[in-house]
Amino acid sequence: MSTETEKRPMDLLRFATAGSVDDGKSTLIGRLLLDSKSIFEDQLEAVEATSEAKGYDYTDLALLTDGLRSEREQGITIDVAYRYFATPNRKFIIADTPGHVQYTRNMVTGASTADLGLVLVDARQGLTEQSRRHAVILSLLRVPHLVLAVNKMDLVDFDQAVYEKIYAEFTQFATKLNVPDLEVIPISALQGDNVVTRSENMPWYSGPTLMHHLEHVHVASDRDLIDARFPVQYVIRPKSDEFHDYRGYAGQVAGGVLKPGDEVVVLPSGMTSKIAKIDLFDKEIPEAFPPMSVTVHLEDDVDVSRGDMIARVKNAPTPSQDIDAMICWMTNAPLQPRQKLAIKHTTRTGRALVKDIQYRLDVNTLHRDQETKELGVNEIGRVTLRTTVPLLCDPYSKNRTTGSFVLIDEATGVTVGAGMING
Repeated sequence: MSTETEKRPMDLLRFATAGSVDDGKSTLIGRLLLDSKSIFEDQLEAVEATSEAKGYDYTDLALLTDGLRSEREQGITIDVAYRYFATPNRKFIIADTPGHVQYTRNMVTGASTADLGLVLVDARQGLTEQSRRHAVILSLLRVPHLVLAVNKMDLVDFDQAVYEKIYAEFTQFATKLNVPDLEVIPISALQGDNVVTRSENMPWYSGPTLMHHLEHVHVASDRDLIDARFPVQYVIRPKSDEFHDYRGYAGQVAGGVLKPGDEVVVLPSGMTSKIAKIDLFDKEIPEAFPPMSVTVHLEDDVDVSRGDMIARVKNAPTPSQDIDAMICWMTNAPLQPRQKLAIKHTTRTGRALVKDIQYRLDVNTLHRDQETKELGVNEIGRVTLRTTVPLLCDPYSKNRTTGSFVLIDEATGVTVGAGMING
């Protein structure tokens, strides 16, 4: 007899850690992996041996995620480290992002696909500039759920007053941001208080443990299930005897629900047709929704290629070459007006001209500096672009996939900016 769990695929939560240097992000993830029994004994033994060799009187759980030699030597995170684990209730993908200012671009990369942002602060230090910067970035990235973990409570004797001061300061700061769901949890990543098991040292705290919150936060309704968006990634034509007439369009559903029989339009050509069937691997399925990767078949032989988008006839994005967006600049050479860059939006590529920099955002005060003439590395600002090809986009607030893009240096091929479309 099958159970409900067997009938329904296990829910997945993507979350990204954020915060300042030495706030304990990697240690927290190590604690989550250890206490949820998601690491092997030989992994733990290796970490224990390395900790002992370094002269530590404790097991350095940060070594479970800090894999680069330079990370282990300095005790910091440089690159984004992805870790996967599961509990009986949910699967998780963690993006452990760096805290240093110069690696903010890596933090943006890790948080761009997250359902939840986990910002750590050191209970002894309180909110720092980098804590605020990461909270602003998570807000701009429209990460719908935010957790502030007040870490190292063991180093302030689990003082309730310390927690409440940080709680009040951050919640006041968060009122200036777009944070629809906020939870503040006092923890000790090193000792495990309120991480997976409830702390006996903080009886004054009555909220959930971190793991309980991660297991039960509701994310299914965060995705846009109304506006059908299907960027075409690849046209499948096997041309074999077995699949002689097979013609399908592969990609990942970016929004809405697609079903056989739906009347759709192919953009930017404007040709219309109906969905004949939808394939998932080697079987037909009755519907497709985000973030499923599927192959869509149309009833008519219309011209469809990579970079096109399939949408509903009466609910399609308006192609635009004038883009108003928030940009996080990621390279040392500043972004300046009249600069030309390559742009990648969903599966569509083109070139873009920077028409104007409207303002630079101060991440501490949220002040808009309208006198600025350029954006420096790790700075965030509002710009207008003119693209060589029309982008089939939505506002980022409506759809994080069709509302985002990356800017690329044409000479080096390096990603230099990440953008979120305003409208």
